[in-house]
Amino acid sequence: MFWDKEIELLPREDLEALQLARLKKTVEVAANAPHYRKAFADNGITHEQLGSLDDLRRLPFTTKQDLRSGFPDGFLAVDRSEVVRMHASSGTTGTATVVYHTLKDVERWTDLVSRCLYMAGVRASDVFQNMMSYGLFTGGLGLHYGAEKLGVMVIPMGIGNSKRQITFMQQFGTTVAHIIPSYSLKLLETFDEMGIDPTKDTGLRILVVGAEPHSEEVRGRIEEAYGVFAVNSYGLSEMNGPGVAFECPHKSGIHLWEDSYILEIVNPETLEPLPDGEIGEIVLTTLRREAMPLIRYRTRDLAMVMPGTCSCGRAHRRLSRIKGRSDDMLIVKGVNVYPIQVEQVLMGFEEVGNNYLIVLDRQGPVDEMTVRIEVTSSLLAQGLEGLEALRGKIIRSLREEILFTPKVELVEPGLIPAGEGKAVRVVDNRPKE
Repeated sequence: MFWDKEIELLPREDLEALQLARLKKTVEVAANAPHYRKAFADNGITHEQLGSLDDLRRLPFTTKQDLRSGFPDGFLAVDRSEVVRMHASSGTTGTATVVYHTLKDVERWTDLVSRCLYMAGVRASDVFQNMMSYGLFTGGLGLHYGAEKLGVMVIPMGIGNSKRQITFMQQFGTTVAHIIPSYSLKLLETFDEMGIDPTKDTGLRILVVGAEPHSEEVRGRIEEAYGVFAVNSYGLSEMNGPGVAFECPHKSGIHLWEDSYILEIVNPETLEPLPDGEIGEIVLTTLRREAMPLIRYRTRDLAMVMPGTCSCGRAHRRLSRIKGRSDDMLIVKGVNVYPIQVEQVLMGFEEVGNNYLIVLDRQGPVDEMTVRIEVTSSLLAQGLEGLEALRGKIIRSLREEILFTPKVELVEPGLIPAGEGKAVRVVDNRPKE
């Protein structure tokens, strides 16, 4: 049942009653995990003491560092024999974060992803090409299982091999694809090399874009280039992966499934709750996980709750587009800057290509930001005068947005390295302090 009318249209009062009942059960199960057993005991907390959702604030936050400190089984709430799947982060800081799933966890996760895809307009008659990596990364398998449950024909392509991706789109009539936003723009170069127009020579109608933050300006470029609805999605491996929140065709925010997660928005510095419409850090509590329930997990992702309700009628609250991550914030010349602010400015210029790089250096005691930007071939044909005019406009627009003047370098298309995975947007050469 992918259009779960009873749950998706549940009145707010009934939805919160369901959340409270599931929160009590979640806390009871979480107490079996070594980390929470100690945390609850230290704070004198039991599930019986939860009389309202306001009591959630009595529970401790959980951080990524807690997950690393608890590696590998500190958050496991069931016997290892009940686990059927594990996913893990790359562990680039030294220790991976591991998430375990029972069979029921996987089934519930799959149902959420199916619900998301159906809400976005995907139907059993579609052909779904999954262009994400498979393995420990949750995005590949998460969307694969959800699409299959919906009855869609799935092509498990994985990442890379751009020409083959496009050939399969044509041979099998792909109508829906799951792709990293930066790679979807990079793929346009291969379409051009092959002499194929993605808007006319493929059957694509929906692109599910995820795995990296992107601006509304980038979404607009993707939709125009492919002639599709580019669905904004949100998920993280600690909360299963994809399927936490998804967009409907009204494009009025990302619907978060509150029957499976409790959403809080807090000030990332004070950890105090923030009202709807104010940007803060997303904090999530799982409500239907057996193997590894997580309580008040600090995602570090920044967004706000959209006021009001969506025209689609769903009662669950909606998140704005993710504005960035609190731990991705750059401090340059004493100013707080998020990379997505730079992207929003750049993508507003039609002469700018699809790739850019922010480089940070230090000259003596002074920070320097250089933004390297690929420009279109048509602009290059205008010569130095056209390049300098654009550079001046970009500098002025960036100064208005980030409140200091960066250096701007305009380069030919293809000169900034672009891979097939997540885009590298920032290189920080400043000495570590």
